[in-house]
Amino acid sequence: MSFKNLLFVFVISSLFLGCSVKKQTQKEGKNDLTHYVNPFLGTAPLLDPDVIGYTPPEGWRVWAGLVFPGSSLPNAMVQLSPVTEYGSGAGYEYEDEEILGFAHTNKGHWDQMNIPVLPISGEVKRPFKSRYSKDSEGASPAFYKVFLSDYRINVRLTSTLRAGVHEYTFAEKSDRNILFDLARANHGVKHWEITKKGNAIQGVQELDQGPIYFYAEVNHHIDELQVIRPGEKTGYAFIKLSDKKPEPVVLKIALSYVSIENAIENLKTEVGERSFNEVHQAGKAEWNEILSQVQVKGGTEKQREIFYSSLYRSFLWPALRSDVNGQFTDADRKVRQEDFNYYTVPALWDTYRNKLVLLGMIRPKVTNDVIKSLMDRGEITGFIPTFFHGDHAAPFIAGTYFRGIGDFDVNKAYQLLLDNAYKEKGARPHIAEYIEKGYISDPDIENPHVETKAKAGVSKTLEYAHDDYALSLLAASLGDKEREADLQKRSQNYRNVFDPSTNFMRGRLDNGDWINPFNPQYPYYEYMYREANAWQVSFYVNHDMPGLIDLYGGEQVFEEKLDSLFTLPWNPKHIARNISSFIGQYSHGNQPDHEAPFAYYFVDKPEKSQAILDRIFERFYGVGEFGLALGGMDDAGEMSSWYVFSAGGLYPFSTADANYLVTVPVFDEVKWHIKGKKPVVIRNPAAGRQLKGIQVNDKEHNGYFIPHDLFDEGGVINLKTN
Repeated sequence: MSFKNLLFVFVISSLFLGCSVKKQTQKEGKNDLTHYVNPFLGTAPLLDPDVIGYTPPEGWRVWAGLVFPGSSLPNAMVQLSPVTEYGSGAGYEYEDEEILGFAHTNKGHWDQMNIPVLPISGEVKRPFKSRYSKDSEGASPAFYKVFLSDYRINVRLTSTLRAGVHEYTFAEKSDRNILFDLARANHGVKHWEITKKGNAIQGVQELDQGPIYFYAEVNHHIDELQVIRPGEKTGYAFIKLSDKKPEPVVLKIALSYVSIENAIENLKTEVGERSFNEVHQAGKAEWNEILSQVQVKGGTEKQREIFYSSLYRSFLWPALRSDVNGQFTDADRKVRQEDFNYYTVPALWDTYRNKLVLLGMIRPKVTNDVIKSLMDRGEITGFIPTFFHGDHAAPFIAGTYFRGIGDFDVNKAYQLLLDNAYKEKGARPHIAEYIEKGYISDPDIENPHVETKAKAGVSKTLEYAHDDYALSLLAASLGDKEREADLQKRSQNYRNVFDPSTNFMRGRLDNGDWINPFNPQYPYYEYMYREANAWQVSFYVNHDMPGLIDLYGGEQVFEEKLDSLFTLPWNPKHIARNISSFIGQYSHGNQPDHEAPFAYYFVDKPEKSQAILDRIFERFYGVGEFGLALGGMDDAGEMSSWYVFSAGGLYPFSTADANYLVTVPVFDEVKWHIKGKKPVVIRNPAAGRQLKGIQVNDKEHNGYFIPHDLFDEGGVINLKTN
């Protein structure tokens, strides 16, 4: 058979496989929701200046999506995905035309990309890459496939919690090799080792954060392992396979952050003798269990795809770090075994707003273990870790506890959070100044610019005030009256950075003077504001909206200010890579103002909030040439979980409070069915988009918040819309 005919057979068979899988899942109907999930959503570039808000400088790829399309189970150790570019947000960029390898860890945050592997037919030589056709590529939960056209290899990938399974169908029966490109990852590799043990391969990739061990078995005989190491931090290794067996090559590989022995145990326990298809079907079933907890009726095919793709994306991080025997490496790099699974630190600045609330609703056991993992780090270091900015373990832990998830030592968690809130040189930078003055100042900088780094005093003050509120609720529930009163008082510190002469949250100098000059439209990376401008943070007082409205001068002034937020055009000369996708001054492309669209509820204008929400749904999700771009970085699932809540009819406005704002779903009906609870169903009988009131269990409901306790008794929320 000629090469052209052989290539045709491979591509057609690959396409047929994708079509047959699609047909099968559609036949299975509503019991299989994975066919709505498109893992490519968020991988495509955001190119339209009208959506971005400015024309990006040449060579920029706006921080949109930054997600990976590969195989993963929920909150897994292994995320097995193609790499098209190292150093990029998630290692994969939809527009790229070459694949460099298949890495076993991911997040979408410029890190990970560990243990890259690439099958190669013929001579192994740099550069290691292959062209591929989009027509041959496909993905669904726990599955990825592609045809590497340069090597003529059909690749299929699936995974378990701690292991990946690769299937390679080579066009050639000879010169079949598998590359281990261990000198490469998204963070510098300090050292790597690989050895052959019988018909298996094992080794380690040493990073600044510690080692990642691996163990791999192949169903073909390994003729030899060749290690090419011109330097300590360079080189590669590859195995040459016997060409006696015609069946596809199956590589089964497991990771461990503890030892090679644990990686071996992880592989034997989770994969063992199971076939590729058995592993894939088990992964698909696990995803269906999660997706089925939120069921929708109505809406368009695209709306269902965006919704379930967003729900899927919300459960990829934080990632598991415990092995099947329970061992993990703690913050002191000591190997331990406890009665909980150890997880990575959540992206708290990004995800406390929505994602961690959703995690608690759908996966309470994982949420308990995430909190125990944070506490474990806190006991070792003295402080519960933060992430990037703020101290949002406080609302996360408090809100989780108030939603009925309490399989952790709440008194110990509380004491650790108090240390965060009161002790210097810990989790909260500039805490002494915050306690003394009631705000955090910024220096007087003559010509600040977009990338200026300082104290981000306004953002920190606002966020610490919110964190103090959350901690005050925990203090109250535990009977600590003294701390409750002090933290409640501190929760009002947002007032100290509100300038009544401009009606903006504004930076202050050390002596208390307002910072001048002051341009509320100008965005900063870390000066006065964190990745935002004054417009975008001036509505962030989720815990005390009535107090904020009073500061503005009453409901009418507040509403007018909100109107201006969404109508004052963004200045296209203000270019910041991490701030994009505007409605007026509102930026959906980053988190600091994600609560602002809901602020109209507090002046009894929910219909105005809904009008903004509907514009966001339409404008910033599933857009662009391929219908696959997002209007901002997903940030470990925050943008996705924002969509799930907002489009699903419930929004956790103040996450320490166990209640939800009711919104108008994009669907006729949404059924939230949390395990161990009773369903809460949201219906929109009139199919209108302007919310005028709600009924709960056929009774008129005062306001628009419903308590989390409704899931204990179950209920039907009927929306009154026109």
